[in-house]
Amino acid sequence: MIHLKTPQEIALMAKAGAVLAECHQEISKMVRPGLTTLEINDFAERFINEHGAKQVTKGFKGYPFATCASVNDVIAHGFPNQEPLQEGDILKMDIVCSYDGWMADSCRTYAVGKISEEAERLVRVTKECLDLSIPKAIVGNRIGDVMHMVQQHAQQAGFSIVRDLVGHGIGREMHEEPSFAHVGKPGRGFLLQEGMVITIEPMINAGKHEMFIDFDGWTARTYDGSLSAQFEHTVAITRDGPLILTE
Repeated sequence: MIHLKTPQEIALMAKAGAVLAECHQEISKMVRPGLTTLEINDFAERFINEHGAKQVTKGFKGYPFATCASVNDVIAHGFPNQEPLQEGDILKMDIVCSYDGWMADSCRTYAVGKISEEAERLVRVTKECLDLSIPKAIVGNRIGDVMHMVQQHAQQAGFSIVRDLVGHGIGREMHEEPSFAHVGKPGRGFLLQEGMVITIEPMINAGKHEMFIDFDGWTARTYDGSLSAQFEHTVAITRDGPLILTE
């Protein structure tokens, strides 16, 4: 069942989103070779708490950390650890928090020092996939209209789109209906309605789209070992157009 949100509820989600946006801004100043993802995780958890919000992921179905930290070929759900980041790595930090019980979810990909031209192009195109798709998230369009922009832009650049991890509704729960892959055809899929709040979170691989889950039961990696990038916003569908809650 899809839960449509009132403007007041969306405003509370926007407060959670503002904390995430500021947290990501601070992380962008921190990321450097030699820093560990566990240090970033601990910073993010403190930052969220100090700004009146609550982390959401630690304890969710047994997940042990307040953030997901995914490096290079890890697509998503990577465990923060004490291994120092290396020059040339790309790091995805995916964070969820709640404000007064209402949630927001966002991810950014960070360059660690100087990265390769291939990695730089992958990160740029992935961000463009998100930026091009959000304007299509309007009342009366279908999800296929939004996701087609992701698929078209990524494939034109020679990249592939992860299918097995999906976008989703969000509100009082981290994962609500509907759920959807980041591929699609115009005019297909569910209808976008005023009051829907969804995550748009393209995960784009430099190689093939296939993935596997690591031994820990969480870490998703590219099957061919290629690099993967992700950007994500929580987006509300309003009568005035898409409202990005995590920017």
